[in-house]
Amino acid sequence: MKKDYDVVIVGSGPAGLTASIYTIRAHLKTLVIAGSNPGGQLMITTDVEDFPGFPGGIQGPELMAKMRKQAELLGVEFLDENVTNVDFKKQPLKISVDDKEFSCKATIIATGANAKWLNLESERKLIGKGVSACAVCDGAFFKGKDVIVIGGGDTALREALYLSKMCKTVTVIHRRDKLRAQAALEEKAKNTNNIKWVWNSTIIEFSGDNRLTGVKLKNILNNKISELKCEGAFVAIGHKPSTDFLIGHLKLDDRAHIIVNNNIKTSVPGVFAAGDVHDYKYMQAVTAAGAGCMAALEASDYIAELKHKK
Repeated sequence: MKKDYDVVIVGSGPAGLTASIYTIRAHLKTLVIAGSNPGGQLMITTDVEDFPGFPGGIQGPELMAKMRKQAELLGVEFLDENVTNVDFKKQPLKISVDDKEFSCKATIIATGANAKWLNLESERKLIGKGVSACAVCDGAFFKGKDVIVIGGGDTALREALYLSKMCKTVTVIHRRDKLRAQAALEEKAKNTNNIKWVWNSTIIEFSGDNRLTGVKLKNILNNKISELKCEGAFVAIGHKPSTDFLIGHLKLDDRAHIIVNNNIKTSVPGVFAAGDVHDYKYMQAVTAAGAGCMAALEASDYIAELKHKK
């Protein structure tokens, strides 16, 4: 594996892989540092029916495998390890993976964001089998069914409102007796007839063997245990962008997302961001792929300017 590249892309979800396809086709020597768990959040998504080009839908892992294969056939190099350090103080930019150091003219950060989970064993067992962290991705599979949303912030209410348009009932389960969401969202949700509420309660178990059948709840005021039947559960307690390794190297907002301008340039020249690592609003595979394309084109322009200055 070489040490010097035109572009190093960190992350291998739709944003990173799309970016790599564009940079390699621009004749830029490209390395994707894919992470120890390559593929991003689509690796834990089953049926994907909202990514263009697959009229019958496609499994999340299969989609990522096809995107990676396309990049590999074009000549993109991959390293399935995690970045441990970066040095963006001057050209060339430097990125380290343990004792291996790579230099590049431009880098694209596409490390995404991970949904926060409840960290229950029963939850892990049923992810993709009734338990999800994305209503837009998976809500259509629960048309006409009873589902729950776990959380009390903006994310939870947006998920609940989205699901209310297709599901029979949507029960919001919150560990407090007051929501943390915007007032406008709260008002809209409380005025939606098929949205129900369970307050002061936490999930202690997801029920079902090969498919979710319900949840066990614990009331935090009286410790009473109850059961609620449902066919879908959407965990909506937020996302955490994968930016810990960038603290002190790039400007991040108060939620740890990378701050970018309209052209997805970061606070450091030559460093670009794409996907959920900066996008906390849309968070879709197709928007991440689009951002990856934009970042690659910006990186290509930046490298051309570097050469022109020489």
